[in-house]
Amino acid sequence: MDVTDSNGNELTEGDNVTLIKDLKVKGTSLNLKRGTVMKNIRFTSKEGEVECRQGKSTIVLKTQFLKKA
Repeated sequence: MDVTDSNGNELTEGDNVTLIKDLKVKGTSLNLKRGTVMKNIRFTSKEGEVECRQGKSTIVLKTQFLKKA
């Protein structure tokens, strides 16, 4: 499965990514700010989505809002 970031760079599991836009996480009061680095991403079963940890919670982010760090 080829997973790419917003710039077209290929992502691999364990990469660090940076948010390119402020995001509101559905179902929580959590707001992620632009420039936040997410470490050790994992792929999900859906193409175009990755899973990462923010604090103690695991969240799924769309790759269109990420760039490789």
